[in-house]
Amino acid sequence: MRILITGATGLVGSAIVEQCHKKDIAVNYLTTSKSKITSEPKFQGYYWNPDKGEIDLDSLIGVSAIINLAGASISKRWTSSYRKEIMSSRVNSLRTLHTALEKVDTTDIFSFVSASAIGRYPDSLSKFYTEEETAVDDSFLGEVVEVWENEIDKFNSFDFKVAKVRIGLVMSCKGGALPEMAKPVKNYVGAAFGSGEQWQSWVHVSDLARIFMFVVEHGLEGIYNGVGPNPVTNTKLVKEIAKVLDRPVVLPNIPKLVMKIILGKMSYLLFASQRVSCKKIEEEGFNFTFPNVCVALEAIYSSPECTESSELGSLTKEYSS
Repeated sequence: MRILITGATGLVGSAIVEQCHKKDIAVNYLTTSKSKITSEPKFQGYYWNPDKGEIDLDSLIGVSAIINLAGASISKRWTSSYRKEIMSSRVNSLRTLHTALEKVDTTDIFSFVSASAIGRYPDSLSKFYTEEETAVDDSFLGEVVEVWENEIDKFNSFDFKVAKVRIGLVMSCKGGALPEMAKPVKNYVGAAFGSGEQWQSWVHVSDLARIFMFVVEHGLEGIYNGVGPNPVTNTKLVKEIAKVLDRPVVLPNIPKLVMKIILGKMSYLLFASQRVSCKKIEEEGFNFTFPNVCVALEAIYSSPECTESSELGSLTKEYSS
């Protein structure tokens, strides 16, 4: 099997590539940086520029499945210009892929799986969301995910199976939100945000990579939540991070206004509450390696890969650089 992956050098993409190599599955990947193109028997890079609709059609030769992860990270300050990049990076990537697939023989392709986000679900402290939920969060992120998924739906015009994985809070010391959340805790200034009651549906990065591979290998279609079985409140998450790092949490909760001054509109990410179910993927037969946040955090911070430099590194950019 050979899989084409966009965003293969990002946090989630790298974990999926690792899963592919463990299974002896060859990977083609698309990159916007020609200097990042490598040529190995089972890891071959190709250039593309979604903003200009450019893509090397050779990237689709011999491919039987496609995993799309392309899109600018939401973990950067939401300036007016960057908000446009968050949206356009997702739309342009999918449109470029769609146009490319119309130009080639897709007979051998059986699966197209694209990332999405649980940010689509409305902010709520009481609801427990499944994939059947149709309401969309009244926020910039909700708007982004709705537009994103509408573009993914256009791939249903092909004969292969199309699936979306709505990703939650990805837990890894290599990038994403966890290193940033751990910084103040490590420096003895850790605290929950707002009321601390907001739900955070998290998933260990290796489990998330396995979900993507599971969806591909089992030819699944439709929507699947890419979250673990046990969401936690923000207060619980901060306390568990502090516990595994052997630090106290003694400060009062950080008010919304403070974080809005620091982060601007992006601060919405810290206070939005989405308690999301993973029952659908479990019913397909998927088993989580890290079902509980305490087990996940202990595994992350005891890993040799979780060095001081990686913990304090900058947020990973998910766009296919």
